[in-house]
Formats: sequence, structure tokens, C-alpha cells
Amino acid sequence: MYCRAGCGACCTAPSINSPIPGMPHGKPAGMPCVQLDDDLRCRLFGDPSRPAFCGTLRPGPDMCGVSRDEAMTLLGTLEQATRPDRPL
Repeated sequence: MYCRAGCGACCTAPSINSPIPGMPHGKPAGMPCVQLDDDLRCRLFGDPSRPAFCGTLRPGPDMCGVSRDEAMTLLGTLEQATRPDRPL
């Protein structure tokens, strides 16, 4: 599966705890990354300054669903399930 044009859910839904150029403290879940361009594409794709976390994300049906809205829901659910401070 390839990235869906006009999506950017993986650059918005998850939190990123490592520095990102322009976001030295990372970003909270639900906030678009400052490196997300107007076409919802990563400006850092292929750049060594791209956070390692971002490189681990691989487009697939379980992460991307069939639409941006579904991808936001799936990634948001995953974010909640993997929060270190989530209730047990």
C-alpha cells in the first residue's frame, strides 16, 4: 500500500516524543506536524532529520483504512492504547 494523497493522518494523529525540525519537543497527538505541507505530505520524507518514529510507520489497511477519517480514527485508537499513562 502507498500513502494516500491528501491524507497526512500519520503526521497528525500520533504523538511524537522526539525532536522534529521546528518542533524541538516533538508534538502531541492530534496536532499536525509543522513539516506537513499544504498537500499533506511530509517535507522531511527521506531526510535524515526526520524522526526515527516516522520511519517506522508503514502504510497498510490496519493503519490507513479506506479514508483519511478512518486513518485518523485507527491511529487515534492506537495512540490511546499505547499511551504510557493509560489506565489499566
